[in-house]
Amino acid sequence: MGQPDAPRGTARAPAPARQSSTAAALQQARTFQASGQLARAEALCRDLLRGDPSHSEAMHLLGVLTLQSGNAQEAADLISRALAMAPANAQGHANLGTALMRLGRWAEALAEYDRALEASPGFAAVHHNRGQALQRLGRHEEAAGSFRALLASMPNAEFGLGNLCHAQSQGCDWSDLEEHRQSLRAAVRAGRRAVRPFAFLSLSDSCSEQLQCARTYAAAVSASAPRPLWRGERYAHERIRVAYVSADFRDHIVAHRMAPLYERHDRRRFHLLGVGLAADDGSRIAARCKAALDEFIDVASLPDAEAARRIKEAEVDIAVDLTGYTQGGRPGIFAHRPAPVQVSYLGFPATMGVPYMDYLVADEFVVPEPSRPLYSERIVCLPDAFQVNDRRRAGDGSRAPSRVELGLPEAATVYCCFNNSHKLHPALFDIWARLLRADRASVLWLLAGAPVVEDRLRREAAKRGLDAGRLVFAPRVAYESHLARLELADLFLDTLPFNAGATAGDALWAGVPVLTCSGESFASRMAGSLTRAAGLPELATGSLEEYERLALALAADPQRLASYKARLLAGRRAAALFDGERFCRHLEAAYRRMWERSARGEDPAALRVEPLETHPPRAKGG
Repeated sequence: MGQPDAPRGTARAPAPARQSSTAAALQQARTFQASGQLARAEALCRDLLRGDPSHSEAMHLLGVLTLQSGNAQEAADLISRALAMAPANAQGHANLGTALMRLGRWAEALAEYDRALEASPGFAAVHHNRGQALQRLGRHEEAAGSFRALLASMPNAEFGLGNLCHAQSQGCDWSDLEEHRQSLRAAVRAGRRAVRPFAFLSLSDSCSEQLQCARTYAAAVSASAPRPLWRGERYAHERIRVAYVSADFRDHIVAHRMAPLYERHDRRRFHLLGVGLAADDGSRIAARCKAALDEFIDVASLPDAEAARRIKEAEVDIAVDLTGYTQGGRPGIFAHRPAPVQVSYLGFPATMGVPYMDYLVADEFVVPEPSRPLYSERIVCLPDAFQVNDRRRAGDGSRAPSRVELGLPEAATVYCCFNNSHKLHPALFDIWARLLRADRASVLWLLAGAPVVEDRLRREAAKRGLDAGRLVFAPRVAYESHLARLELADLFLDTLPFNAGATAGDALWAGVPVLTCSGESFASRMAGSLTRAAGLPELATGSLEEYERLALALAADPQRLASYKARLLAGRRAAALFDGERFCRHLEAAYRRMWERSARGEDPAALRVEPLETHPPRAKGG
């Protein structure tokens, strides 16, 4: 007696045939993936999973495709399900780690990279992402070890040398940093994918090298330009619609800088949108920013294309990128061209090296005329200074601690540098050591880091003939508390080639003179711009030799140093640097000119905003 007939439409092919068909479909999906046809690859994977929900390879590939499409959370869920079926899949653990990195879950990502190496000890490429996870966790020495392991197996690994240099800089490991830095600069000039643009700012002062680095990186992360969403439409708005796109609507210095600006914008002429690239941290400053905006669009969980579509649907006239190539930045959104005018401002102090950013907001000092051909954007020169500052500061009224409370000498000179550790370099440390040897009772007040970093800096001080106890480390505290303690310092010693930015503005507001050295690049001229606008142009030196001479002269003349501090405190409420109302009107003038050119169908062009002769009337609500 034969087997009963199978129900109509469900006849099954012999097992070898089914396996062959499945393998062919999976290979076709991978072919579609390689050619950028993600939707077709996804459809094939979903078809395979409908037929066999336990097909781990199809589930894994679907997760990877979902990650490529920008949905990290769904990708992590899919890849986790695939790994539950096939836990020894090293590539699966590596890809899950990448999804978790996108979600900001650094420790979990690190665990997945370690599992990938356990499953496949020879999986050299995973050291790259493992090192990045360690960097996010502040474990810079271990990160450098991962990048060294990567380069030992893959000497030309993309971004490997740059990541090693950045990890060394963050960890103040200067043992062979200069050798690596010179190799890195040569790689950048040769057009190799050697370093990410932000990391490069502390390793090179060359505008031409920074432009090459940005262009190479942009080409690496976006193989082809997407079709522009904005295609010449003219919006009939009564007010110019400006969208501030940022990963820092959170307790971050960018939010503290921008909140007063949002509040001061003239709502008769401008409609403000915030576009959030990261999850809300529930902080007071995030709430203040959002309260000052007319609309807020959360795109943190959306792929770049969908986020860009949301901006286009809002009929934004001017989209301002406040993050650029810094942490959490998503230039891919701007690559879709969601707005007629696209502007880079504040977050990334260099060129983006891409055709879809029209303008870079700067000033005459940070981007002088000879350097402008080395920027892909058209330069907008504001008067006074490029950086938004304001008298409305969250720290006003906070009690300043005493020097004794913070472990500082009461009577001696306190030199400080609260720049992040990746901005410190041996040549500068040499100068600081000579300064401290000349001013025998003084101390150097630095931002605290991991214990291993602090120990390394103490050893560097000892090498230079200093008692390591003359380095005092300030723990990271809330922004308001940091502003309150800043005034205890006598002189801020700036770094090169990556100057202090917002940190310098805070020091000047606190009455702490900032001694800086200006180089060629935007990042190396920021503090010079700020000291000039604060009324102390003589503290912006043009070489490290001049920087050291002036530092030693101030050490030998405490009255002169004290006079600078007195000038700052007496004049800060009249200084152009802290006139937030004036700055806002200048920026609005720039926006109007950008918008007018676009409305006339004209290409972006370099703009110079003329300074207001008198202080304008306060905006409504200001």
